Amino acid sequence: MDARQYIKVLIPLRLEWEPLYSWDGPVPAVAGDRIRVAFAGKEYIGVVTDPDAGEEAAAVGLSRIRPALAIEDSLPRISEEETGLWRQVAGYYLCTVGEVYKAAYPAGKVAEEEAKARIAARLKERLERKEKQIASARRDDTRARYESERDALQARLSKSPLDVSALAARAGSIVLTAAQQAAFDKVKESIRTGKPALLHGVTGSGKTEIYMKLAGEVLMGGKNVLYLVPEIALGKQLEERIGEMFPELLRVCHSGESMARRLDTAEFIREGSYLVLGTRSAVFLPHRNLGLVIIDEEHDSSYKQDSPAPRYNARETAIMMARIFGAGTVLGSATPSLESLYNCSAGRFSLVPLTQRYYDAADSDIEIIDTIAERRKNGMVGHFSRKLISRIEGCLAAGEQAVILRERRAYAPMVQCEECGQIPRCSRCNVPLSLHKRPDGGERLLCHYCGRVYEYTGRCASCGGSLRPLGSGTQKIEEEVKALFPSARVARLDSDAARSSGYESEVIRQFSRGELDILIGTQIVTKGFDFSGLTLVAVLQADSLLGQEDYKADEKALQMLEQFRGRCGRRGTKGMFVVQTSQPGHPVYTALEGKAGLEETRSRFLQERKVFGYPPYSRIVALVVKDGNLARLERLCRDLAEDLGRLGFRSRVQVAGPYAPAVDMVSGKHIRKIRVLLPKDRFLSENKAILKTAVEAFGKDRKYPGHIALDVDPV
Repeated sequence: MDARQYIKVLIPLRLEWEPLYSWDGPVPAVAGDRIRVAFAGKEYIGVVTDPDAGEEAAAVGLSRIRPALAIEDSLPRISEEETGLWRQVAGYYLCTVGEVYKAAYPAGKVAEEEAKARIAARLKERLERKEKQIASARRDDTRARYESERDALQARLSKSPLDVSALAARAGSIVLTAAQQAAFDKVKESIRTGKPALLHGVTGSGKTEIYMKLAGEVLMGGKNVLYLVPEIALGKQLEERIGEMFPELLRVCHSGESMARRLDTAEFIREGSYLVLGTRSAVFLPHRNLGLVIIDEEHDSSYKQDSPAPRYNARETAIMMARIFGAGTVLGSATPSLESLYNCSAGRFSLVPLTQRYYDAADSDIEIIDTIAERRKNGMVGHFSRKLISRIEGCLAAGEQAVILRERRAYAPMVQCEECGQIPRCSRCNVPLSLHKRPDGGERLLCHYCGRVYEYTGRCASCGGSLRPLGSGTQKIEEEVKALFPSARVARLDSDAARSSGYESEVIRQFSRGELDILIGTQIVTKGFDFSGLTLVAVLQADSLLGQEDYKADEKALQMLEQFRGRCGRRGTKGMFVVQTSQPGHPVYTALEGKAGLEETRSRFLQERKVFGYPPYSRIVALVVKDGNLARLERLCRDLAEDLGRLGFRSRVQVAGPYAPAVDMVSGKHIRKIRVLLPKDRFLSENKAILKTAVEAFGKDRKYPGHIALDVDPV
């Protein structure tokens, strides 16, 4: 009789099935066990998903089943909620469960887990030896020394329980305004009925206080909280505020944290009570007993992962997870996504408006400056209009602060030869190289897609002519600001300057304390910051926000501008929002000025989407195909699009492409896209499965593996 146990194991690979293994160890394997197995000549730490797979093993043939190598009982077990979420994510985003598992437990994290397990094992051995030394000690002073060493070892191996009620009770000290209390009550009612609540609160209305009061009640009830933010920079400011309220319960999770710190967070939340503040990857922490999920700035595209798989949106993934735990969900934004507003109108979400600012400040004044008209009458100094210069001078004279947005980093987005007109491009990406100035005064050309650095001599490689910068990035704007306002204290915050998390945190702290007068940055500076001394915000070359090849371009531009406008005048003082543009009559600016209401504009956006069949009235799946061989890429993409057009979908599906995106080569790989619009009907899941099967079959038949990626709900 075969006494072996047959199990199914999930391994961190792109596999459409879960391999079978046998196990005959002294302790039976159970679901969630971490287990070491061999696959295709390599060893992996997998997860037992089915400990009773004997029938499947018999159907395959028991002699063909390979034995598992070892149960890694020193590693934490994977919960049913975790694997349940992974399966939902894989199904929705058309990837494999193994790819989601790999994202949740990357190789570096597993290696760190194993290292910590070895350290813990050594500590336990030392503790056992110390107990024996205590028992055999003959002198009182020796025994006391051994006991002290034992206590220190025990302290390293165990953690003191937290008094959750005492900590969470601090939330009771939060006093809400009447408007906030009404919104708070509506959110709680929505959670009680099982619906996600969309808190549509104008900037400065005090959404964070509502979140913290909700979190406090959930923690006092013995459950845990996940608080998602789109950007690390925003999380850093919130960390200070939430840390004051729940210091012992707060843990932070984002890509700027070391793997060891992130592992400490994972261990902490397995043990009991917690409030995790994190960016999108925090959804894949090993959550337990979750009672509330907060998704702040829910409209932000930073919640979407573009590559590698799973190409998930943390907003949707967090909602999936909340359903698994039966937890409440709150989405918040001053500029909600059209998808979330549509879900409110369809009855899937509850809309909770919060229209009153916390300090009763009026909306900021808006000034749209026509740069073409200003240039004609000599009203521009570099990239600044004289009107804006005057506004900044008045702001500084009053001891107030200003933030300037330029949605391009570097010194100049590109350079061009004055003789032959050539624009240097990356040899591996079909994009112009950006000019960067180094702190030591040197210059270099940089590709913003692959990161490749090129020497900059100021001379054209083709004809030897002089290269001149075209346009301006944040470095150039910083240079102009320092020249225009020499006595002002100026700092820059973009992805170049923020490579050091310490620098980023320090700049935010300095600006918050009033130690800086002017902050220049990319869209990082538009995200949810609360600066009491900020009264002027300005956008330079705002048209760069509008000229994107994206059906969401106007919506994204309006969201960013409205978010940025809300950064100023947040303490009872009316702020000023200045936009420099060459298209002052654009509908986005008219909506901002109030000539066309924001709600009316959003309704128009939704109507346009409906007419053209775009989300939220459909689902888009983008097929992203990459290949170093351009001729092969174009030939196979045409064949793939034709095959998809002939598929037997259950509804009328639109296939567009193949087409070259704006950036059609990155890191030596040419790129083509095919866009598939799937109707949002009862056949949606079935149609997605048909599409996935067809793409996989095409890749296999044409011997084209690894070239085609499926991106569900691209942003």
